[in-house]
Amino acid sequence: QVQLVESGGGLVQAGGSLRLSCTGSGRTFSAYTMAWFRQVLGKEREFVAAFSRSGGSAYYADSVKGRFTISRDNAKNMVYLQMISLKPEDTAVYYCAARRAPYIPKSLAYDYWGQGTQVTVSS
Repeated sequence: QVQLVESGGGLVQAGGSLRLSCTGSGRTFSAYTMAWFRQVLGKEREFVAAFSRSGGSAYYADSVKGRFTISRDNAKNMVYLQMISLKPEDTAVYYCAARRAPYIPKSLAYDYWGQGTQVTVSS
């Protein structure tokens, strides 16, 4: 199993920005689709963004398109989520996830998860 660790969460005012990082392990890191999900207590885990295991394909939820950017650095075994123009509705626990298969925007499809990092956006 691959181990994932997120960092970079925190408290920010509406309109501000944050950069989340996810560090993975394994020599085959580049073979995994990497994704970000978020969850609010009492609600289902929501897809945010993903980066394909090969090539340069990135995918985004409509709610974050144009504001969030996912990127990966395979040499460093890291995935990032740059978030700008944050809104109070972006408040959630953000999770890094991985699967050794093509991108799917469903949390149940992902095999490996980090512990999450809290993002809180104040109004």
